[in-house]
Amino acid sequence: MEPHHHDDTAAQQVTRAERSAVAGDRHLGEVDLTSWRSRAGHATAEAWAALGRRYGALPVLVLTLLVGMGIAVVATWAASGVYDAVREGDDVAVLDRPVLDWMLTLRSPFADQAVTWWTDIAGTIGMPIVAVCFLVGFTVQRRAWTPLVLLVAASGGSLLMTIAGKDLIGRARPPLSDAVPPYEHSPSFPSGHTLNATVVVGTIVYLLILRQSRTVTRVWTIVVGTLFVLSIGVSRVFLGHHWTTDVLAAWALGLAWLALVVTAHRLYLTALHRGAEPVKQRTRPSTRGAADRSDGTVR
Repeated sequence: MEPHHHDDTAAQQVTRAERSAVAGDRHLGEVDLTSWRSRAGHATAEAWAALGRRYGALPVLVLTLLVGMGIAVVATWAASGVYDAVREGDDVAVLDRPVLDWMLTLRSPFADQAVTWWTDIAGTIGMPIVAVCFLVGFTVQRRAWTPLVLLVAASGGSLLMTIAGKDLIGRARPPLSDAVPPYEHSPSFPSGHTLNATVVVGTIVYLLILRQSRTVTRVWTIVVGTLFVLSIGVSRVFLGHHWTTDVLAAWALGLAWLALVVTAHRLYLTALHRGAEPVKQRTRPSTRGAADRSDGTVR
């Protein structure tokens, strides 16, 4: 009986923390995130809430995000096919060389060093540090698991999309003679820096504005986040590490995955609002049932 009591206490603590977090996350300004206007959205929310009531909303959120990762990888595969068609038709890709040539005219030793420093913020070291710093802040502030689940899932999905895109296309980067060192040699499509910045910073901005009461504060948060993501994409072309179409594809894929992450969170909030518990609590056996089993009597 003691282990069951300990599990129930832990589950109750999670439930209290998550419900407290939901109270602050349900509304984005005047918008109720648990309200679904379309018929498809309403039906999806009802089904999600039913699953949440049966299995617990937090486990279903994790499962939804894992399925979403699979969808994101498939979307990357589809985008790679479209990209091949565009490249063969010489449509959008016709911008690549002219844009890079124009960027070459803007370079200087100081600009090259400054932009290299800036783009490293969204690199394999800088972006995880940014994510962890905000994650610690969110965890301390909200004392809930939701920010951890969302940020880890968002980061994992963008990483899988980057790997899938590079493996499927295998596009060569711009010539090293046009690039600013240190040089990069992995495939060019899509831009991993841009994709990761779009998803991770987008998720951070979303979590921030959920708790910001003033409209002007939310607007500035969105503007700063958007400018950061745009500047990272431009920096990749400026340094000659990616073609323009690599960055455009990364923005599009990143926004699509970010939309899935936000939708999954809205479904989670809806399930809790409609009666689901964050974590399904175990039902302890009754005293009478235990006594019946002890004397071998079936009643």
